Amino acid sequence: MIDSSAQVHPEAELADDVSVGPYSIIGANVKIDAGTQIGPHVVIKGPTQIGANNKIFQFCSIGEDPQDKKYVGESESELIIGNGNTFREYVSINRGTGDGGGKTVVGDDNWVMAYVHIAHDCIVGNQTIFANNATLAGHVTIDDYAILGGFSGVHQFCRIGSYSFSAISSVIVKDVPPYVLVSGNTAKPSGLNREGLKRHGFDTDKINTLRKAYKAIYRDGLTLKEAMDVLASMAQDSQEVEAMRSFIANSQRGIVR
Repeated sequence: MIDSSAQVHPEAELADDVSVGPYSIIGANVKIDAGTQIGPHVVIKGPTQIGANNKIFQFCSIGEDPQDKKYVGESESELIIGNGNTFREYVSINRGTGDGGGKTVVGDDNWVMAYVHIAHDCIVGNQTIFANNATLAGHVTIDDYAILGGFSGVHQFCRIGSYSFSAISSVIVKDVPPYVLVSGNTAKPSGLNREGLKRHGFDTDKINTLRKAYKAIYRDGLTLKEAMDVLASMAQDSQEVEAMRSFIANSQRGIVR
């Protein structure tokens, strides 16, 4: 399962059925679980944990040192990747830094297309999609089911809410609430991500309720405080609106608006 031209450090731990393609390099302190496939010319540096049934295509750089001038080789620096992810060609994912908690984390069942960069201390949830050349700066959080369009760029310390969508070439410098579609440089709200919600089984009533919440935030001429009061009332009958209200209430950078 390991090509004769690949280099696997004796301190790396690979499950018996892990495959490693030609000329790939697996460093020390790397652990890879069952069913994961490593393509040719991949470099994986530890400390890195990779779960089961991932597919890592050629020329990926996984677990390299953080691109952070404050990083000085501290031991609190690792990358943790879950199960069932796909990383296409030239994806790069850096480990965490001491200042950011020491961990970069990628969850399960994410689809990460070519040339995507996930920087140090990012937290990526489950079942997200990153189109080609999407880029995360350090300390970014991506919640479940979010989609980043091609060439989207996310500023450090931003959070992208669940089921949200960024259009191609969006430059995101503020938090994006759940269910919201954004576009532009800099990114502005462009409506509710209705198509994405339909694809994930949201019924008409839930979508209409979220449309009313969106209007309160962005279309009704309310201050954010006034809009939050409206959301608080609506949230009593809608867990989706409560998720939106809670996200905004806990935003550290402020939301796109």
